[in-house]
Amino acid sequence: MGKKSREIVEVDLKELIADLNRAYCDEWLAFYAWNYMAIAVEGMGYEDMSEFLGKIAKDELEHATELAERIIELGGLPINTLGAVEKGGNEPYPGVMKNLSDYKEIIKIVTTAEAGAIDVYNKIAKKTFGKDHDTYQLACHIMGEEIGHEETFENLLEKK
Repeated sequence: MGKKSREIVEVDLKELIADLNRAYCDEWLAFYAWNYMAIAVEGMGYEDMSEFLGKIAKDELEHATELAERIIELGGLPINTLGAVEKGGNEPYPGVMKNLSDYKEIIKIVTTAEAGAIDVYNKIAKKTFGKDHDTYQLACHIMGEEIGHEETFENLLEKK
């Protein structure tokens, strides 16, 4: 991050980097869970559920990458060990159920995690509004995608 860029950021950089690192961990944990379920899901209509989960897993990985890039721009480093990723999120690992044909449980896990992500990015957006334009835009961008993920899975639940 350049000198002038640092001058115009009006938030505590250390605190902001910590917030972004927690969100980064959340995204990695979501990516892992959704990707695992996309690969291992079974039962009637598994192809559709696999497709939904796989697409969202790719989005979560993209979010992790975007957050890592912003953390570096702000002068920090993203968390770099798997153990720290598991411990460093806002929420614990969302988990994966044993019965991978229980779509209602999959949907419950995903929608709960997505709702938590919406809260996280809303807080970051509020913290950076008018104080750090790039982080604000990133938080709004990711929050918009998380809202879409939540809606996708809530709609599936209503149809089951």
